Amino acid sequence: MTEQKRTLGIVSPLTVSSMGLGCMGISEFYGAPDEASGLNTIRRALDLGITFLDTADMYGPFTNEWLVGRAIAGRRDEVQLATKFGILRGPNGERLGIGGSPEYVRAACDASLQRLGVDHIDLYYQHRVDPNVPIEETVGAMAELVEAGKVRHLGLSEASAATIRRAHAVHPITALETEYSLFTRDLEDEILPTIRELGIGLVPYSPLGRGILTGRLTAESMADDGDARGTRYFPRFQGEALEANLRLVAEVEAIAERKGVTPGQIALAWVLAQGQDIVPIPGTKRVAYLEENAAARHVTLSDDELAALERAVPRGAVVGSRYGDMSHIDQG
Repeated sequence: MTEQKRTLGIVSPLTVSSMGLGCMGISEFYGAPDEASGLNTIRRALDLGITFLDTADMYGPFTNEWLVGRAIAGRRDEVQLATKFGILRGPNGERLGIGGSPEYVRAACDASLQRLGVDHIDLYYQHRVDPNVPIEETVGAMAELVEAGKVRHLGLSEASAATIRRAHAVHPITALETEYSLFTRDLEDEILPTIRELGIGLVPYSPLGRGILTGRLTAESMADDGDARGTRYFPRFQGEALEANLRLVAEVEAIAERKGVTPGQIALAWVLAQGQDIVPIPGTKRVAYLEENAAARHVTLSDDELAALERAVPRGAVVGSRYGDMSHIDQG
């Protein structure tokens, strides 16, 4: 099987696997953590040529980087390793705000390197934009990490078009990580044209709409106390909104059935078909789901099938905001 690669960024290019693995859910947010299964999943991803791994210091908190480090021990040269800083959490998981000061950037990087057990990070993102620190100061500190050899490439997450332009003027930005899927397309209006103009790649998180596009999600399946999707923090998964959104998923399921693939695979194939500068990072902690997702790299959609998917999930049809509180999303 030919190994599939894509390149993020033009000015500061990073070649990665055509699909990555989001490691967050192994440690938190989507049900109880499963360390053994998570380790097996990451190692299996590498075997399948999915070598672009995404983590962050706040996942766990702090435990996900440690786990990823264990999983890639002895295989570091195979991996394109991405992690993030900027969402401050205490040791008990409490949310402490957003950080972007140069002092914090430097300290966060050193801590991540130690937990990951590596001497450099391939792609270092600001997880959320700090509204109290000029982006020029934050990216300036990140650029110093590149000069020091601790970081190879820089990224932003959930940044507005205006912020991206200001950041890119300080140091080339390789990738923007933000939510993008058949269920979330608002970035197509301004952000996607901006990053393409600047030569910045896109790394969509939640390309399966936080799992709803797999067709396996129900109110009952989110009953686990550790599954944040069952809380008001995610309005799309509540009550009548969930019912309406599952009707959209049923349309995707019908298209997938005709194609002979799973709904999750056709949803990932749709994201992959949006451009060679896009590298989705679906997350899972189970090998079986990883293998299903990986197979989507080999699903080719015709123009008619792409059009059918867009008719099945028209822009604006999804009910509910991405987050119950959107105040942490940069508005520029």
